[in-house]
Amino acid sequence: MSKEIRLAFEHPDARANATAPDGPLDRISVRDHTVEVEIGAFQAERGTTQRICFNVVVEVRPLTGVHDDVDRILSYDKVTEAITGELSEERLNLLETLAERVAERILLEPQAVRTFVRIEKLDRGPGALGVEIVRSVEDLATKDVSSHVGAAPHPHVVFLTNAALRSPNLPRWLDQLERRAEPVILCVGRADEAAPQTGHRMTQRRVDLLAIEQNAWVLAGRDDRCVVVASRTELDWAMKNGQISVWAPSKIVLDAVDGPGAVDAPVALAAWFSGHIEASDLLVIGEMPPESSPVPVLVQDIAQSGL
Repeated sequence: MSKEIRLAFEHPDARANATAPDGPLDRISVRDHTVEVEIGAFQAERGTTQRICFNVVVEVRPLTGVHDDVDRILSYDKVTEAITGELSEERLNLLETLAERVAERILLEPQAVRTFVRIEKLDRGPGALGVEIVRSVEDLATKDVSSHVGAAPHPHVVFLTNAALRSPNLPRWLDQLERRAEPVILCVGRADEAAPQTGHRMTQRRVDLLAIEQNAWVLAGRDDRCVVVASRTELDWAMKNGQISVWAPSKIVLDAVDGPGAVDAPVALAAWFSGHIEASDLLVIGEMPPESSPVPVLVQDIAQSGL
């Protein structure tokens, strides 16, 4: 086996040593840090957890002098906290995405210079299946600052009943919403026809979400300004560009780490979504308000709304 091939499968610590830049750099490492988490793009990986193993090496600027003070160094806890923090943000499909985000968190530490992140799935085959990336503070400096979470606006979320959706006055009411200063996201429930019943909790959850999405497309067919969106990236773009969005819930609900307990109560689902995207408020038209909500709730009947 050639040196290059052998090195490719060595621990990241050996790779860091072999590719060390000029000048002395210290390294800290976390080996075989294993957690159970739901992750993966395949349907078989949804609704179940699997073991993933992290091996991380961080090259750090050496401190001058001797300081036996944990607060002065980039500690192992900072590495494991970066892993825990990213796993708690949202459910991810790809190890590549997780590795990028863990590396970015680590490189935000003042002492960090370069990091090697290897992540492996331990339960998807006879061996370990994984990815490894190398990132530096120079890579971090080239990232688009406009993508940072802090730049996200706080939208006005509106739940429409089927009666409101069918109203001939809907276009006029959308005219009013377009004039609002904050972005607008519309939520709908299921159509009046009952959704099919599967008798299985996980599959029923998908059917109920798809029934809502069918109704979202019905609303989009009523007015070209209503654009169905499914991902957070689409929502962020729409909010920054003045688009009226209609939320298709499947992707965000299924990808959420702390998702809604049930999806068969559409108003409660809209309230959960409002909190998830940090909406300014939730307006419920022609329906009873949810029992609890993470954002302020306004209630109007159809006559009050002009629909």
